[in-house]
Amino acid sequence: MTTPDSTKTKKKPTHYRYMILLMVFFSIALNHGDRATFSIAGTDMVKAAGLDIVALGYLISTFTWAYVLGQYPGGWLLDRFGSKKVLVAGVFTWSFFVFLVGFSTSFHNVWVTRIMIFGFIFMMGLIEAPTLPANSRFLAAWFPAKERGKASGFTTAAQYFALVVFLPLMGWFSYTYGWEAVFWFMGGMGIIVSLVMNKVLADTPKVHPLVNNEELDYIQSGGGLINMKASKKGDNVGKGYTMKLLTNRLALGVYMGQFFFTVLSYFFLTWFPVYLVHDRGMTILKAGFVASLPALCGCAGALLGGVLSDYMLSRGFSLSAARKTPIVIGMLLAVSMVICNYVDSAWVVVAIMSLAFFGKGFGAMGWCVVSDFSPKEAVGLSGGLFNMIGNISGIFTPIIIAYIIKDTGSFNGALIFVGVCAFLNLCCYLFVAGKIQRLNFDNQRNDNLTEEPHVSH
Repeated sequence: MTTPDSTKTKKKPTHYRYMILLMVFFSIALNHGDRATFSIAGTDMVKAAGLDIVALGYLISTFTWAYVLGQYPGGWLLDRFGSKKVLVAGVFTWSFFVFLVGFSTSFHNVWVTRIMIFGFIFMMGLIEAPTLPANSRFLAAWFPAKERGKASGFTTAAQYFALVVFLPLMGWFSYTYGWEAVFWFMGGMGIIVSLVMNKVLADTPKVHPLVNNEELDYIQSGGGLINMKASKKGDNVGKGYTMKLLTNRLALGVYMGQFFFTVLSYFFLTWFPVYLVHDRGMTILKAGFVASLPALCGCAGALLGGVLSDYMLSRGFSLSAARKTPIVIGMLLAVSMVICNYVDSAWVVVAIMSLAFFGKGFGAMGWCVVSDFSPKEAVGLSGGLFNMIGNISGIFTPIIIAYIIKDTGSFNGALIFVGVCAFLNLCCYLFVAGKIQRLNFDNQRNDNLTEEPHVSH
């Protein structure tokens, strides 16, 4: 006799985690797109303020100073209030300041223009700070370990997607309507995206009504931190974890690696189109389109690096080998940019830069590693420290490159500087960071991670 239970079929798991991934992707694309405005609109913007190219280096550094200062409190805010609230509010607010940059010259006074430009750029950097640590929290909560490499690769590809899509558009806006239009376009888009994110995001799969029990079980059984939640009022979020992380060999190796990796990021994000104009004689319109080609290769590299990492994990390789292999291969490819100093053809330069950009994307596994090793009680804090230390190099890199250009008249020394930093990044993972595994500084039950009732599906 057939019973009702025997006729029941197991439901297929939902895949709402991919919608979360898409929203995180857009937030990172906006974050990096806003930084890329410096490479397209920056030269004309500082001219409008009566400044030179060195001032552009200081302007980018101003953004990075604020970005670094916001990392630690940003990580604390994520652990205290949850990823959704902090990220949505951040995207809306920083986009508003991006929009305001376009009005910096409205008062027709050079000093007012300078104050407004530097002030609005500072606020952009400060408020954008929690974006990437939020990415780390979402990856840890929504994805099992065996999918985390691909998910991290996809979100890493967002920064290259931003260049592929936004650089040509920003070049056209700047060429047609002036540099101010670049900021109006990016700011307006960010405000719209933040409203969509508010409807779609959730901190963990346990509290989202569109996630069924089968998907929830799949994520949890694979190591997803579905119990991670915002702390209660009065909790000391991350208490004692800061020094433990900064004195841990694994964490310190990863953080130091990101310090050198970020040099590459700031070169490609903020100086590469300037390099094409300054050293290779392209117009800003042409540079915007040409710069999107290496960025497209970077996007492909980020996706393939994540695929390789997860494939190695599925084939029985250790987590350390699966995460470090793409990093080593990618950074060795990135060093190839130095060859550009010895060729004359602009298109050969673009081809070499495309290979270097591919390598940078292929080896961009840092955020995945952070999701893998961070103690579950302080994923946001760990991500904040990782991004803060990484972006300290972003404070000095724009200024160093600006002075190299001013003193030597070319980018040759800058390319050597960036290539050396790529090599030092892989050294940090090979010789400083040890075995990659989840850190556990406190074996006792943590009140911040108490079980939440799963929303009924």
